[in-house]
Amino acid sequence: MISHAISRFPVPKISDLPEDIRSRILAVQEKSGFVPNVFLTLAHRPDEFRAFFAYHDALMDKPGPISKAEREMIVVATSNANQCQYCVVAHGAILRVRAKNPLIADQIAINYRKADITERQRAMLDFAMKVSARAFEVGEADIVALKSHGFTDEDIWDIAAIAAFFGMSNRLANVTSMRPNDEFYMMGRSS
Repeated sequence: MISHAISRFPVPKISDLPEDIRSRILAVQEKSGFVPNVFLTLAHRPDEFRAFFAYHDALMDKPGPISKAEREMIVVATSNANQCQYCVVAHGAILRVRAKNPLIADQIAINYRKADITERQRAMLDFAMKVSARAFEVGEADIVALKSHGFTDEDIWDIAAIAAFFGMSNRLANVTSMRPNDEFYMMGRSS
């Protein structure tokens, strides 16, 4: 088996990292059984690591009417549009687990318009895709369409913020040549 680099940039040893970052990585490893490569890649720049994960957590871990699985749907759809292999694979795994559905991540990554999702979720992803690719075109009609599906102003902000944050994340993952962990490929595919 060929061993591939997880990033084109230096990847620090966990033991050499500042305590707060090392503790976070070890906690993730204990919970998941492995260290997702995004943690090791971004640890190359500790201040940015902290800022990245603080915003990530604020967007992705909050309770509310947009479920954690739906938040992952946004990441998978927009990351596919941005051709980010790392995020499609990693967040596809998280989506399968959170949705308890082994098919949903592939459906959304390939063509969310044909996925087995609700009309509300389709409207959410239509908006997220517009934010991801053509945010300058977002207008009042987009907001009205989302509100017709029960989304509030705060929900709309969340959808836009997730799409925008992962647009940045996708670009950074592509530039660093971040490799998805092999473990992600099979997560949530069988019960």
